[in-house]
Amino acid sequence: MAGWGVLSGLCGLGEQALATVLGLLGGGRGVGDVLARGAKRAAETKGRFDRAMQAILGFLSLPSRADYNRLLSKVEVLQGSLVNLNIKVDRLLAAREQPRPE
Repeated sequence: MAGWGVLSGLCGLGEQALATVLGLLGGGRGVGDVLARGAKRAAETKGRFDRAMQAILGFLSLPSRADYNRLLSKVEVLQGSLVNLNIKVDRLLAAREQPRPE
């Protein structure tokens, strides 16, 4: 069906662009309703596909995007801790090198 290709292209544009297109086509009530229902179904299908893909990757012991994002946030926290530790070590070394008054 040719309409589905157009609809899938519109879904890729994002919510704002899709709302603009629906507003322009909203002159004919039937067209806007059909496109709105199609967009809603496309979003639901994408959600189901994402969950199924995450399950498949889990069965194959491969990391999903969510796993990658969790790991990335943990690495960023660790990096921040290392930077703080490096600053503290630099301060201790600088204090150690300063001559002490006798």
